[in-house]
Amino acid sequence: MRSTPPRAVPRRAAGALAAAGLLAAGPLALSAPARAAGPVMGFGGPAVTALRPYPASGGPQRTSVAITVDNPSRDEESGRFEGAYTVTFDLSGIAGVADAAFSAEGGTRSGPGAGGDDDAESGTRGGADCEITGATGVCHGSGLSPGTNPLPALRVSAAEGSEDGASGAIRVTGASDGASFTPFTTRIQVGGPDLVMERAPLKQELRPGMTQPFSLAFANHGTRAADGVVLTLRYTRGIEFTERYANCVYSEDDAGRGVPVWTTARCSVEGEYEAGAAYELAEPLILRATQRAYRDTLVYRIDEAGPAEHGAEGTGARSAPGARGRILTLKEAPAARSARDTPAMRSADLDPGDNQQEADFRTANTADFVAYGDEAAGRPGSTVGVGIGFRNEGPAWIGGLRSGEPVATVDFTVPEGASVTAWPGACRGVTADGRDRERQAGAPRYVCDTATAVREDADFALRFDLRIDQAVTGASGTVEVRNARQRGRLLPFDPDRANNTAALVLNAAGTGSSGGPGDTDGTGDTDGTDSTGGTGSATSGSAGGSSTTASPTGGSPASGSTGSAGATARASGTGGVLASTGTGALPAAGAAAVALLAGAVLRATARRRAAR
Repeated sequence: MRSTPPRAVPRRAAGALAAAGLLAAGPLALSAPARAAGPVMGFGGPAVTALRPYPASGGPQRTSVAITVDNPSRDEESGRFEGAYTVTFDLSGIAGVADAAFSAEGGTRSGPGAGGDDDAESGTRGGADCEITGATGVCHGSGLSPGTNPLPALRVSAAEGSEDGASGAIRVTGASDGASFTPFTTRIQVGGPDLVMERAPLKQELRPGMTQPFSLAFANHGTRAADGVVLTLRYTRGIEFTERYANCVYSEDDAGRGVPVWTTARCSVEGEYEAGAAYELAEPLILRATQRAYRDTLVYRIDEAGPAEHGAEGTGARSAPGARGRILTLKEAPAARSARDTPAMRSADLDPGDNQQEADFRTANTADFVAYGDEAAGRPGSTVGVGIGFRNEGPAWIGGLRSGEPVATVDFTVPEGASVTAWPGACRGVTADGRDRERQAGAPRYVCDTATAVREDADFALRFDLRIDQAVTGASGTVEVRNARQRGRLLPFDPDRANNTAALVLNAAGTGSSGGPGDTDGTGDTDGTDSTGGTGSATSGSAGGSSTTASPTGGSPASGSTGSAGATARASGTGGVLASTGTGALPAAGAAAVALLAGAVLRATARRRAAR
């Protein structure tokens, strides 16, 4: 049998809620690592998979069980495992409970459930060749990239004659001459609760301060009752619920984008939620558009209480219990809305999509992005530091969470007679007409993208180091905050276009070629070194906004949202400036700073003596 190397799972920069996690549908179990010579591979997959009972007529419904081989290395270049491997599925534990077959992309299908229209579906694809013989499935592959490597999906369906509530386990093991594998077990069960969220009737065109009732309802289309439920409400910065409940836990996170704009409320509600019944909030929640609303999103989800709902938590979230007060409760809906009148469907417990609904809101509001420049002076051959950027003076926060694109771009044209030696990681050098440029240092123009969200109080601060090649009195560069796309430069949310542009002026008339802003010691050098040195310091940042420090390697991204006042940066040996991290290296850095200061004092003293 031919073995083909599996492809690594593509890493996509998904827009908005995909990157936000979309509130995961079920538990994901990962096998624990073990010590061994050579790499130790693990397996990933669902802890439990629920199946529809075998029907009285027609074919059984299949569900994919996606098993992955996980290479723990994080080194994209050298972490790939090149050896051959074998993965074995022990299916004896599900005999009489479920039938299994590999998806069409991965190899041979077998078992009583191999036929049917469902075979046309494309399951998770992998590069291994798989087949099932009797109660054993075997996959042969070669090469495992760092991270997650998918195997062909195992398609399972309830076995004929199986009873509601029957369950069993599939044990997954691996073998290779050059690596070891930690075994993994996933359980299969027949029947169970199947919670399906209904779409709430919501007005989506809003005004700041506007409120509306949020009447949430869901149904259990499964075969057994759910023992308690967890309601998850996830909403962006511009909307909020007017009341917080004692049985909810609230958290804020940035969905991995560095901008804390999401709030998540996870509300646990006790009780038995029977199969065939529908439920709704005992009292509607009140949803409000805040004064900072513009384009906002609400995600609402229902899960059975227990391990299943833990996958929905966002990364990097800061959680706090709800305020003392009322308990959020549910009640059974009127018979007219009962799931008993709705045909059973394949839903969330088998397909995560039915547990969750979403709503997008458009609020009639604006934001004011105000560009700012700087002034500096220096002699030819010296290097000066400048701070440019823009502030969002509100009232709205702006986010591109659906598209995943930057909210805006700062377009900086370098003044005549100067060249850039260090720049923020959020920026890239381009030609004068905006085309890509291979050499980043000394570009005539730099474009700097924001994150996918800019809060209403953000300061998108950018620090550049410029070498004065030629003293040009009043040399002026342009700082423009514009649309991230070259076409249509106007910001659609910002009606005040007059303040979207500012100037960066070098050696303004009256300052001469020495002294003045950016020249602290009268030598035309801001830090006592010449333009080739890499020991100077630069500062960039503001309270309540963002700070971005210069780096010739483009290693310091700008968040466009949060930061700290006076964020100090240190220069690298190549003349670039790197952000201070606040790690345990600070004592050594402090000693180095003292030494540098002492050296600068000695040099200044020597110059004064020589001048006498």
